[in-house]
Amino acid sequence: LTSFTEDMHSRGMAPGSRLLAAEETAAGARLGQALSLSPADKVLHIARVRTADGEPICLEHSYIPSRLAPGLLDQDLERSLYELLGETFRLRLEHADQTITSTVVDPEQAELLDVPPFSPAFNVERTGYDARGRAIERAESLYRADRYSYRVTLYRRQGHIRAAPERFDPTR
Repeated sequence: LTSFTEDMHSRGMAPGSRLLAAEETAAGARLGQALSLSPADKVLHIARVRTADGEPICLEHSYIPSRLAPGLLDQDLERSLYELLGETFRLRLEHADQTITSTVVDPEQAELLDVPPFSPAFNVERTGYDARGRAIERAESLYRADRYSYRVTLYRRQGHIRAAPERFDPTR
């Protein structure tokens, strides 16, 4: 369970972010269910383009329950969100449920990711939990499939599954 920043550092690349939106909004049914909130409860929505060595790699939408991180939107949101949550709000992800599906980017997403419309992409949905089992983040990310890949190692014992991104290859 690594952040985008940690992942890029491990690959020898410089992570970056460009903030697209930062707002407080009602969770609604879908996010409320993912974060165990009432649909009327407030969440903090942070939308960013994530980059590696200055190149767009991912569109990321993060949702944090407002009551867990008051003042978050006043912070530097172009840095690692996981570091910020840990240092400022003492929120640390201990485990997560993640789903990865294939998709294509729409024209607006393509422009932000600097790819042709309808290029292949990975849609990654992750709900992160703290040590107490509280859902503290819902992340919905769209990764360029030409610049990112996943390798999954499966173990038969006790249903344990470990997924790890493959090495980033900027020449692909």
